[in-house]
Amino acid sequence: MTPIKILWVDDEIELLRPHFLFLEGKGYLTTACNNGQDALIMLKDEIFDVVLLDENMPGLGGLETLNEIKLRSPNLPVIMITKNEEEQIMEEAIGAKISDYLIKPVNPNQILLALKKLFEHKNLIAEKTIINYQQAFQKISLSLNELHTHQDWSDFYIKMLYWEMELESLEDLAMLEIFQNQMKEANRLFAKFIENNYEDWIINESGPLMSHQILKEKLFPILKNESEKTTLMLVIDNLRFDQWKMIAPIIENHYQKEEELSYFSILPTATHYARNAIFSGMTPLEMQKKHPELWVNENEEGGKNLNEAAFLKAQLESNNIKSQFSYSKITNLKAGRELTQSLNNRQKDDLLVVVYNFVDMISHAKTEMEIIKELASDNKAFRSLTLSWFKNSPLLEIIQQARKLGFKLIVTTDHGTINVDQPLEVKGNREVSMNLRYKTGQSLSYPTKSVMEVNDPKGIQLPASHLNSKFIFAREQQYFVYQNNFNHYANHFRNTFQHGGISMEEMIIPFVVMRPR
Repeated sequence: MTPIKILWVDDEIELLRPHFLFLEGKGYLTTACNNGQDALIMLKDEIFDVVLLDENMPGLGGLETLNEIKLRSPNLPVIMITKNEEEQIMEEAIGAKISDYLIKPVNPNQILLALKKLFEHKNLIAEKTIINYQQAFQKISLSLNELHTHQDWSDFYIKMLYWEMELESLEDLAMLEIFQNQMKEANRLFAKFIENNYEDWIINESGPLMSHQILKEKLFPILKNESEKTTLMLVIDNLRFDQWKMIAPIIENHYQKEEELSYFSILPTATHYARNAIFSGMTPLEMQKKHPELWVNENEEGGKNLNEAAFLKAQLESNNIKSQFSYSKITNLKAGRELTQSLNNRQKDDLLVVVYNFVDMISHAKTEMEIIKELASDNKAFRSLTLSWFKNSPLLEIIQQARKLGFKLIVTTDHGTINVDQPLEVKGNREVSMNLRYKTGQSLSYPTKSVMEVNDPKGIQLPASHLNSKFIFAREQQYFVYQNNFNHYANHFRNTFQHGGISMEEMIIPFVVMRPR
């Protein structure tokens, strides 16, 4: 391993010889320099890994030297060493992006610790992460047989997200591969759990909070509280729980969490069903029966989610909620900017509902565009792309403006999505639905043992297009491909993010209530 090269700049450098000998004994190569001007020349002629820089030197001072170093080599780590504890000096140094800050007199062990933090921090964290996951692996495996309730599964999923994000930061991906196999097994058991319990949940309302219940249980009590100001509810389409975890720290610069919970998307985990269920407060079958003018069946032409505002209005009225509300759907940059500018005029509304479609668009673009496939090649990249977008999006501007106006904030979604890699062959007529994670229609042919099949859709509160229509749902990382040109479409959709089926990623989703900081 190549020794780390240190340039130590101090006008009293001769007094530091014992420190040099100590560091050399630990494997570091240390070069001495007694002024800032010579240090800049040496940095031009030779490559160093780190600079130890005295703040108080005659001639070119420490802060001036620091600024010159950062102009020339912005990524070169600098550890500032000073006798001066004045806050202003510290702020200037930190503002110039120093790597550490030590107060004189320093002993050799302090320097060694600062260097280890700088150069071995990542390795030490990696070693500890691997050890911790190895210890947790057996517990996770055993706990899979002890997940008996929806709350057990929600807690388990959140715990697994923690491990996924910890392990994906490692350069050695061996542990992540082990985790991914464990996650596949978990999703296999989760699908069985859903098959055994879903009908009871939807008919008897004996299970978790679900799409058609979430507003009545969590939003309406807020609206009934007359002391509350305007509530902004953001429904970010297709937002997985892990993506929420990525953007949450940015939102928390402006808002403080009052409640963060998981709820379950109904089946199919698709906008037509889940988001309409949120706004109507009804199951799809109830929507078809009570609002036939608003509901559009799978086999009917026309947009399937164009009546969300009307559904919300009907739900508010049926629950005797007299709140004044507005509804906006954001599908492009211009619409997001316009909404930000108009928030000032919305302060008289009790409820602002904003459906934001960007994450959903990423998912669909990944299917159609090669560049997005590369940018969002896996869960880690998908999260990274979401975070990068969010930091520069009108959505963040909307949140910042809402905080200035004192609005309460709710962040939620309609369903999640999963990266698919297991094609299943399906046969059907032209009226069979197009979604890759669920199919409905007549004359369906498929591998029966590999899917969740529902021969009587009304049993899980889904409308049937025809008397003999059924639903089938993909489990785990499966996706349905028609027999015709199977290999072409199997390859086209492999490693894309899809929704509509049964997985923790699609079904267990966030609902977060926040107040302005």
